Amino acid sequence: MTLDLNHNWINGEKIQTDNTISVVNPANNQVVGEVPSVYEEHIQDAIDSASKAFEKWSNNTAETRQFYLEEWAKNLLDKQDSLAKIMTEEQGKPYAEAFGEVEVCAKFIRWFAEEGKRIYGEIIPPSSENQRISVIKQPVGVCGLITPWNFPGAMVARKVAPALAAGCTVIVKPSSETPRIAIAIFDELIATGIDRGVANILTGSSTLISDKLFNDERIKKMSFTGSTNIGKTLMSKASEQVKRISLELGGNAPAIVLPDSNLDNAADAIVDNKFENSGQMCNGINTVLAHEDIKETLTQKIIERVNKIKVGPGDQEGTQVGPLINEKAIDKVESLILEAKKQGAKIETGGAKADNSTSDLFYQPTVISNVKHSMTIAQEEIFGPVAPIIAFKNENEAIEIANASPYGLAAYFFSNDINTVYRVSEKLEFGMIGVNGTQLSVPQAPFGGIKESGMGREGSHYGLDGFLELKYISLSLN
Repeated sequence: MTLDLNHNWINGEKIQTDNTISVVNPANNQVVGEVPSVYEEHIQDAIDSASKAFEKWSNNTAETRQFYLEEWAKNLLDKQDSLAKIMTEEQGKPYAEAFGEVEVCAKFIRWFAEEGKRIYGEIIPPSSENQRISVIKQPVGVCGLITPWNFPGAMVARKVAPALAAGCTVIVKPSSETPRIAIAIFDELIATGIDRGVANILTGSSTLISDKLFNDERIKKMSFTGSTNIGKTLMSKASEQVKRISLELGGNAPAIVLPDSNLDNAADAIVDNKFENSGQMCNGINTVLAHEDIKETLTQKIIERVNKIKVGPGDQEGTQVGPLINEKAIDKVESLILEAKKQGAKIETGGAKADNSTSDLFYQPTVISNVKHSMTIAQEEIFGPVAPIIAFKNENEAIEIANASPYGLAAYFFSNDINTVYRVSEKLEFGMIGVNGTQLSVPQAPFGGIKESGMGREGSHYGLDGFLELKYISLSLN
């Protein structure tokens, strides 16, 4: 795409700087565009404008806010093809996945456009005859939203839409790996005619921008999606002002396959999830836990499906797995596989960089057997197209292995016994459980984790809670 996206939005105006960041296509290492690297004064201007805009925006009716969100969603669907191409160009994911992600953006925006009209309060029975007790919900204030590179469109929509629906104003900081799609999505929000200063976007130094947002008392809420290590640092910063914060952090999702499950269904679902976005998903399967009675059969079914996956640039027809985002990502995958092989794991298929003349960031879809839970590849989030398979003897052992992780974002398991479904679902220590399927991210359900995978939820009516304050009012009648 040749679209000019070298700008930010502050107070309803396009902002450019003499200092820029180059954005590189991981599929061919070519620079696809430049975006601003803002200075401190730009960040200050964004905070000032969002703070000024908050009073009017928060006092609008829910239906008024709904109008702008609905228009935003419509604009995105009208530009779905061009937005998908921008996303593929800078992030590397297959065009079909990018096209679907734009649709997901619109779905989340429309969900919260409607859900904003259902921010209900409560009337509580009083303790005396002349007392009246009520509870209302009000927007928390100006929000800083930090989004990741792996789903650079969907995460903007998932954070901005509930904030605006709740009556908050926002400042968004997208990843420097994939800033152009965030800017393009913001262009369509500004095109709705939304009030100046309600929505602002800044690109540039993560440290500079996040420090300014965390240190300014007018920023009442921060939301971050990214690594657990960075999340812990940001949580510490938030504590200095007791600033509200939502965190969606790392994961180490197991997929447990019990012997009574439909193995074809399990293999299909595992491969679809594990290799989506080249394995770069926080809720993506990290390890496959296969009961020893069906391990060999399941492994072969997974291998058969993996060997049919087409690897290549995301803009090539039929591509299912694109490149990893950068050299650091592929170096990590190679390191984990090399260590696993030294520890006795067996490469069943893949296990090396994929042949491609345009970039060395492509990696073969890989299946590894003879993996032990103690291996690093089973302990760390791989974030690549690699499926390690671990054998277990019984249900309790599988649950013990799964729950041993410090992470608790998502877990999946496969069984056709309804008793097992309830029993295992309740014992797994994760915020989201997929049973006989791996699709979790939908607008009407609360997406998020426990333990070191974060706090707070995105999606569903719970997704509004992080942007609202409860206020208790006690009235004494004269």
